[in-house]
Amino acid sequence: MKSYPEPYHRAIQVASQKLSRLVATYPDLTPSFTEKGKWRLQQAGWTNWCEGFLGGALWMIALLTEEQQFREYAEHYSRLIEPRKTDRTVHDLGFLFLPTWGRWYQLDPNPSAGEVLIEAGKTLAERYQAKGGYLCSFQGAHSLYVDIMMNVPLVFEAARLSSDERLFQIAHHHCLTTRRYLVRGDFSTAHEGIFDPESGRFIRYQTQQGWRDDSTWARGHCWALYGFTLAYRYSGEGAFLSTAQGLADYYLLHTPLHGIPPNDWDEPQPAYPTESSAAAIAASGLLSLADCVVDAVRTKVYRQTAQQILTSLCSDQFLAIEEGWEGILRHGIYHLPAAVGVDESTIWGDYFFLEALWKVLCGVPNTF
Repeated sequence: MKSYPEPYHRAIQVASQKLSRLVATYPDLTPSFTEKGKWRLQQAGWTNWCEGFLGGALWMIALLTEEQQFREYAEHYSRLIEPRKTDRTVHDLGFLFLPTWGRWYQLDPNPSAGEVLIEAGKTLAERYQAKGGYLCSFQGAHSLYVDIMMNVPLVFEAARLSSDERLFQIAHHHCLTTRRYLVRGDFSTAHEGIFDPESGRFIRYQTQQGWRDDSTWARGHCWALYGFTLAYRYSGEGAFLSTAQGLADYYLLHTPLHGIPPNDWDEPQPAYPTESSAAAIAASGLLSLADCVVDAVRTKVYRQTAQQILTSLCSDQFLAIEEGWEGILRHGIYHLPAAVGVDESTIWGDYFFLEALWKVLCGVPNTF
């Protein structure tokens, strides 16, 4: 394995060991979160949205270690999810295909990988509600999730690869609608917007995983921070960049200096004061945002914050160094109100942690 500065080297060693054991212990299965440190392999009454993150983590560890075995695993787990490119039941195809086939295409721009991305992007675009101007969530035509900001880059990518202006406009309108209704004036965010699907009229805020309907659920906020950054990259729309900056500044202002937020910033005296998966998403998003902004001070602050988050996540408090714990990062939260995957590892937290390390250590240009 390549040698990196501590504590990053130790984190990559731990991740390499954990991922090797995961694919050996649970072959061809894609977990979502742990229970008492052991990977849970089925969704808990929720949408099936996590199947791309293990393949994505394997791509990341392959790039960080330069070990061919991990590259082979990454390709294999990417192929396993290819049939879901026509899955019309979820709004999460970006989570499935960007960490896997999207990464594969970035590293090796072959036509077959491009076709998978195009078809998956077209499938996701079918969720578009023209009257409201948004891609609806799996809950139905009335529902807009802030999470979809991290999936809409798949539609942008499909538009780019196919030169399909209709796909671009769908993605662009979705971002505008999310910005208008789910990003508040102080750059806090709502988890879900409820619309009248007949007229497209916005009705109210709602949350599935936050403290209250009008509070700010940290992981959703981080999806938006990263998603608006990618939307700016694809569109050049200045409003998306300023939105990403506002969301980043909100994160900085409301998160302790160690960089790890709670599940919801508005919850008083939370029982679980840290949510490592949200922090990992923020770290990777901030590194991409730092490559987009022209203000040298902002660039420095965003990079320093991302590095502080990674320093915290590499510490013994968060890095699961014990062999009996199967995930990489501890103290993540899947679904707090449903008491699912609380204070555990999450496969997306592990993925974005490795992605952020890759950006820092390998000097990777801005990428999803």
